[in-house]
Amino acid sequence: MAKKDYYQILGVNKSASKDEIKKSFYKLASKYHPDKKDGDEAKFKEINEAYQVLSNDQKRKEYDTYGQTFSGAGSNGAGGFNGGQGFGGFDFSGFKEGDFQGANFDFGDLGDIFGDIFGGGGFSSPFGRQKEKRGRDMAMEMDINFEESIFGVEKNVVITKISKCKTCVGSGAKPGTKMETCKKCNGKGRVSEVKRTIFGAMQSEQTCSVCNGKGQIPKEKCVTCNGAGVLNAKEDIKINIPAGIRSGETIKITGMGEAVSNGRTGDLYVTILVKPHKIWKRENYDLVITHDIKLTDILLGAKQTISGLDGNIEFEIPAGISLNEVIRIKGRGVPIANNRNQRGDVLIKLNVQLPKKMSKKLEDLIKDLKKEGL
Repeated sequence: MAKKDYYQILGVNKSASKDEIKKSFYKLASKYHPDKKDGDEAKFKEINEAYQVLSNDQKRKEYDTYGQTFSGAGSNGAGGFNGGQGFGGFDFSGFKEGDFQGANFDFGDLGDIFGDIFGGGGFSSPFGRQKEKRGRDMAMEMDINFEESIFGVEKNVVITKISKCKTCVGSGAKPGTKMETCKKCNGKGRVSEVKRTIFGAMQSEQTCSVCNGKGQIPKEKCVTCNGAGVLNAKEDIKINIPAGIRSGETIKITGMGEAVSNGRTGDLYVTILVKPHKIWKRENYDLVITHDIKLTDILLGAKQTISGLDGNIEFEIPAGISLNEVIRIKGRGVPIANNRNQRGDVLIKLNVQLPKKMSKKLEDLIKDLKKEGL
């Protein structure tokens, strides 16, 4: 029989760390779980087999050396779905809180990955913590003009989403009425259920469908939301866009996503799109403009005024300035993040406008300048 490539099965390199192997395993186990619509039981078992070997230092060493393992292996040489390893072959003994810090992985997510095995949402982590119900995050885009991106602006938008009922404040009860103990779960908020899985019959706990985990139900339902505590409604949201924001940056507004009964409201993510300006451009915290001047301004010097984004800017062109030189106006650029009292600069690039046609008099004057060595 050809040797199975466990590294390829888990989609990791041979030099992968234990954390990388764990993370890849959970991702693939979630994708191919046989109870899911597009699951694959054979693939799921193969993934578990690979993980049982590569997550064990001794078995991994034997596999890398001989192409198989000898440390308590079953007929397949990989330990398969042996008992005594926690939940149906998934070995959690080596895990501890914080193993995946900095890797965008939370043990609370195990409820999503293995929830189908244990009754949907009833999974408890090895630390006795259950995943908190949370409303769906929402995302939107917002166009703002160039000036608003530089100095900041407050915007109001109206969006339709699932929101907490304002009449009952999310309780589901008619205002002024009392709550009573849920009879289905006897006030526990969770009910036990036996479910058949690929590992055999398993008893699980899941959120009570009657009280949604609250343990109590209203004696009289709120007439606005019919006791749900949430409903689909329009909501006016205020968005504070900070000064100096760049196009493509996203603002997170905590608690402004969709609400969920007996849980935490999701967040709203607003991606800002800045419309370009006809004259001004941005370079980091500096504002850049190209300013047309005459040849005589270069030769003799001149005082000039341009219209800035926050008022007029007066500056002086020194006589004999280089054509490639940039005039810098301190403190009139973009407000610096986390320090509104400091700003970048304005950079004025000079563009000399030469005459397209010359009169006889002008031509003679230029010839005289040439004679002077200019």
